[in-house]
Amino acid sequence: MSPERLWMISIALHERGHRRLARWVKRLNTAIYHNSLPAGASVADDIHFGHHGFGNVVHENVTIGRNVRMWHNVTLDVRGGGENRLYIEDGVRVGANVVIIAPPGRDMRIGAGARIGAGATVTHDIPPGATVVKVAPRVLDPRP
Repeated sequence: MSPERLWMISIALHERGHRRLARWVKRLNTAIYHNSLPAGASVADDIHFGHHGFGNVVHENVTIGRNVRMWHNVTLDVRGGGENRLYIEDGVRVGANVVIIAPPGRDMRIGAGARIGAGATVTHDIPPGATVVKVAPRVLDPRP
């Protein structure tokens, strides 16, 4: 069974009040795919993980739209928790090893159709259709 399917089952159980069973399915997903996908998150049922979503970590205050694709080792977090939310809109592509962290005290939005390149760290809103890439690497101490 795929990690997406296990996550949808966990969410459905949580919404129906079967919290203990939802937690068990979440733990099964974590054991098999080494991820942390909360039953309390709001996620469209057509989310797709590349490489089985190994290592993905999602905060409970995240809302993920339709046709979103995430690769492995992605972190979606909301600092400060509370009522703040992180919105990943429809059609967003998130590369491997990406970290998206909503700042404390406000919501954050990744616009529809945006693409986040592998290894990027995002801490502010991204407009729809934009592409985000990480800064190019640089040599700090060359060896003789």
